[in-house]
Amino acid sequence: METLNDLQQRRLRARGALSNTAGRFDLDRFAVDDGRQVEARADAVVTQVRQELARTAITYNKSPDLPFDRSLNPYRGCEHGCIYCFARPSHAYLGFSPGLDFETQLIARPNADAVLRDELSRPRYKVATLAIGTNTDPYQPIEGEWQIMRRCLEVLRAFNHPVAIVTKGTLIERDLDILSPMAAKGLVRVGISLTTLDPDLARRMEPRVPTPARRLATIKRLSDAGIPVRVMAAPLVPGLSDHEVEALLAAGQAAGADAATWIMLRLPREVSPLWQEWLQEHYPHRAAKVMARLREMHGGRDYDPRWGHRMRGEGHFAEMMAMRFKAACKRLRLAEKTPPLRTDLFARPPQAGDQLALF
Repeated sequence: METLNDLQQRRLRARGALSNTAGRFDLDRFAVDDGRQVEARADAVVTQVRQELARTAITYNKSPDLPFDRSLNPYRGCEHGCIYCFARPSHAYLGFSPGLDFETQLIARPNADAVLRDELSRPRYKVATLAIGTNTDPYQPIEGEWQIMRRCLEVLRAFNHPVAIVTKGTLIERDLDILSPMAAKGLVRVGISLTTLDPDLARRMEPRVPTPARRLATIKRLSDAGIPVRVMAAPLVPGLSDHEVEALLAAGQAAGADAATWIMLRLPREVSPLWQEWLQEHYPHRAAKVMARLREMHGGRDYDPRWGHRMRGEGHFAEMMAMRFKAACKRLRLAEKTPPLRTDLFARPPQAGDQLALF
């Protein structure tokens, strides 16, 4: 006979978060224990997609930690379900839980490409590299149906606009016909996130992400198509995956990556309790070590949000990781910094209503 625990595990299979606590701005939902211990239906945890009509497409930032000042997100939430995702707290602003809601209650922005075209067409717009995938993955599974990312790329191609893409999704291979010609003009760079080479650890941490081997194959396909790719060892988890940094970079380089970056595990806001819950479930014997290392790098806290510290931490362990990364990059001839993408080719294409359309 199936127990309640068995039922819960079946419901949560292929999901990252183990709980769905209310977000900071969810004023209508709060946990109530009525003592009945009635389990939800076995098919309760399913992916649902809502539509949101975007009013703006480009988001600007002034963070000194980021190498870009603007980004675009075709989707809110991410079905990949990476338990460590620093974007989970952003779902709280929508009235959703950063837990299971983040990976099951998704929002698509189907008019993002049209809004992007309007913003790029404005006379005051000043071109600079647009980053995509910095919050949630533009090539998560629902992109196969919605194709919002592809339409946005078509707009960027029409304007000769530079774009930097970060993804774990192999669906990016679908868009080689757009990306390869843009790369030939110096308009594209792609980052593929690779957290571990261990398929079991990857499946637990990133339940709906392509396997590490499949992501390496994507690096090769992009590189073979003339698209510059960097392997992103991100995030590195102390006590769980940090020992793999050299192997990750070597695998990425062998697949065709020409550059590399790394980021230490970050646990902002609701991510910390979600991460610790996951850690106790999957690696209870390592939980204390992992959290001790993280707190050592963040002044005794789970996370230090200060600019200049939040991405990599500080202290002996963080310094050692930085030295190991630098040494591996030097040995493998992987660039830590890459040339800027071209902005001089940017031009607004003719549009309906332009004066030239009369002739």
